Amino acid sequence: MAKKKAIRDAYGEALVKFGKDNKDIVVLDADVAGSTKSGLFGAEYPERFFNVGIAEADMVSMAGGLSTTGKIPFVNTFASFLMLRGADPIRSSICYSNLNVKLAGAYAGLSDAYDGATHHALEDITFMRSMPNMTVISVCDPIETEKAVKAAIDLEGPVYLRLSRADMSYIYDEDYEFELGKGVTLSEGNDVTIMATGYMVHKALEAKEILKEKGIDARVVNIHTIKPIDKDLIIKCAEETGAIVTAEEHNIHGGFGGAVSEVLVENKPVPQEFVAVNDSFTESGDYEDLLDKYGLQARHIVDKVEKVLKRK
Repeated sequence: MAKKKAIRDAYGEALVKFGKDNKDIVVLDADVAGSTKSGLFGAEYPERFFNVGIAEADMVSMAGGLSTTGKIPFVNTFASFLMLRGADPIRSSICYSNLNVKLAGAYAGLSDAYDGATHHALEDITFMRSMPNMTVISVCDPIETEKAVKAAIDLEGPVYLRLSRADMSYIYDEDYEFELGKGVTLSEGNDVTIMATGYMVHKALEAKEILKEKGIDARVVNIHTIKPIDKDLIIKCAEETGAIVTAEEHNIHGGFGGAVSEVLVENKPVPQEFVAVNDSFTESGDYEDLLDKYGLQARHIVDKVEKVLKRK
């Protein structure tokens, strides 16, 4: 069985690791530290950890203030609450003033499976990538999570880290070089490119194996930085394969697929199909069952690949 680790655990451990030597890192949480795993940092460095209670907007504003004193605040809560309840200070304080605040949206997508629509985050990419000055990262495995945390620390300015609750298999090893704004080609192919982000990268790799049995040679690309997006790689894939399928655990409108299509239509228009939640609210249930119901399994990627190939 493939080695796995929960993304939230990888994130919490990364905060502890980098907080040891960087005393400017401070961590805030909205009373869900056991879930976000920011509590690992709090246990290790209690003097730099602040549980603000269920007050997301206040937490974001506090982080903004801390950043003006030279601190590097990491803000933690469920992605849905961070986006919806923290929207005003994220826009008006953090992004408008280009403050050095790191926003960690835990339990993104459908990964808070049994808590249903109120806790599922399917609009956060749309919101965060529309904010000027915001960098948006969506991680796909434990190694990438740690590397993304380090990249966020090193970058001056607002960052949104999109984090899943799910256990994920390791795609990368410790030698993986994470570079903001640069996608990663995981597997070559000439017939079509599957571009995925977050947990959907795993589904894309599964889909490639199914497609291989059908005689279809699919390229798989991990786009971990949704903003700034890797325009050069998107254009290259469009030129070389002539068709794109995007896969994301997010609403179909305005998310990762939309970001890719913006690049394509301006630079290299090719047929594109979207694997995403089709503009609906979601319900409670087993995580993998929900992914299946809302069209986010490998077989759905296969279906869209077969559809897009007919349009080449």
